[in-house]
Amino acid sequence: MIWPFNSNSFEVIAKSKRAERERALASAQEYSASTHGQITKATASEIVKRIEHGEWTASQVLEAFIARATLAEKTTNCVTEVLFEQARREAQELDDEFSKTKRLKGPLHGVPASFKDHFEIAGVDATSGYSHWANQPSEKDAAMVTLYRSMGAIPFVKTNVPQNMALSFECSNPLWGRTLNPWSAKYTCGGSSGGEAALLAMDGAGIGAGSDVGGSLRIPASYSGIYSLRPTAGRVSMEGVRDLEPGFEGIKTTAGPMARCVEDLEIISRGILGISDDYNEVAPTPWKDAELPKRLRFGYYTDDGFVKASPANKRAVLETVKALQEQGHECVEFKIPDPTRPLEVFVAITTSDGYKTLEAHTGPDPKESNLFLATLGPKLPGLIRSIGLWLMKYVIGDHVSIPIVAASRAKSVKEYWEWTAKRDDYRRLFYDEAWTKQQFDGIIAPVQAMPSIPHGGCAHLSPLAAATILYNVLNYPAGVVPVTRVDPAKDQLTQEWQHLHGAKAVESMIYKGCKPTYNPEAMRGIPVGVQVVGKPWEDEKVIGMMRVVDVALGDRDLGAGTWEGSKFIE
Repeated sequence: MIWPFNSNSFEVIAKSKRAERERALASAQEYSASTHGQITKATASEIVKRIEHGEWTASQVLEAFIARATLAEKTTNCVTEVLFEQARREAQELDDEFSKTKRLKGPLHGVPASFKDHFEIAGVDATSGYSHWANQPSEKDAAMVTLYRSMGAIPFVKTNVPQNMALSFECSNPLWGRTLNPWSAKYTCGGSSGGEAALLAMDGAGIGAGSDVGGSLRIPASYSGIYSLRPTAGRVSMEGVRDLEPGFEGIKTTAGPMARCVEDLEIISRGILGISDDYNEVAPTPWKDAELPKRLRFGYYTDDGFVKASPANKRAVLETVKALQEQGHECVEFKIPDPTRPLEVFVAITTSDGYKTLEAHTGPDPKESNLFLATLGPKLPGLIRSIGLWLMKYVIGDHVSIPIVAASRAKSVKEYWEWTAKRDDYRRLFYDEAWTKQQFDGIIAPVQAMPSIPHGGCAHLSPLAAATILYNVLNYPAGVVPVTRVDPAKDQLTQEWQHLHGAKAVESMIYKGCKPTYNPEAMRGIPVGVQVVGKPWEDEKVIGMMRVVDVALGDRDLGAGTWEGSKFIE
């Protein structure tokens, strides 16, 4: 592909886009805890109630969140496009209409909403972190944006993503820069919906929206301490969500809500699940209330058989299990069947074109170093691959990773179909084990083996995404509930983490050596969540189970209104 500009043009475009953002942010009031704090700490449902009772107006709410979003941007670099003026007009229109009718537009009336950068919003760019997509404003709103607006929400900012976001859960790109974890500057907020998670964790938006093909809604939610839902692919419209790999059907991307409490997730989900778009591409399955049994039966695990969960992530699962058991629910430990197969299938399918489609978007932009390992496989010549596999088998002794590395290469159409069939075979295997035999209502699982990773860590630790990729391969609805924070007094490595049986190369980097990546002292205060998983198409039940988990865990200094500047470690 011939690009119409060179690397110097990239620098000009990046500088121009960032300057444009700063000019737009300059219209914000300086955040004041006394003036704005009561509003920004309120959940979406609380905001709507206050507006309905005449205590607040949509314009007042918006200005508070504009001030807070600007603070969040300065702290973490989470915002890309700024829509303040357009949002102010929309808020005033809501206020004018409400003053006349005393009727709310919908269940999100006046709630400021943020959107992951690749959601198209009319009049602004959807760069997805690529310079050659800059200065090309979208002509219309994505279906999700339209649905949020129909419920009364006000889009007011877009948020940062990784470069080539299907391959990285570290939120950084050359156009907008790196987004920091809202609790620790040395760690990533996760990705690819990372800017969303950082903004919401700092109460910089009332609600948000992201997307997920390998964990992109769940990883940043856990890293940052918020709630999210990865719906079953096919229940939420992807129209107007800029696609980096058009035509790719092997592992479907799905959009989903992000919020600061379960109740807000449910409100959003009621308005987006099963609602058709212009092309009638959504399964006609609108929200239907799920009736949960009084005594739920959960399966759970702390080791996915690929990378052993860290002490902090293991504790998050076990504390959740204990809290559920104390509420009278049944929790049964189980093992994932054929645990390396999901990542093998994912890698085999996603590398089928050698990443030519995905990497073509990079153009003249500098390539992020955190994509090193994720993009290496298809580039290896056959001889080098064979030598690497031999070393893994006979020198490193990492038998778990061998089939995954072997699968990371370009393939013929015939091979692609064969791997898609293997995906379907695995779906049947897992369904039989978890649902038919065990009769689980849901599954409690680690979101990842680590609470977060240091900046640059994704260059070598991208296989950690296996914990979330499992449920993309299965296409199961999966939500994240924040559970706890890293506590050095509770989360030290013990002898248990010296006996590893998974992907040894990755596990050794995390837990062994004089400077293991897992460092509870450095990670102090970073949130840790769990996945709550259900059967395909049972998204409503998943949200119901998330509520059960949330209530069982009780108060824990996570969610709306819990971020304070004193808790941010620089």
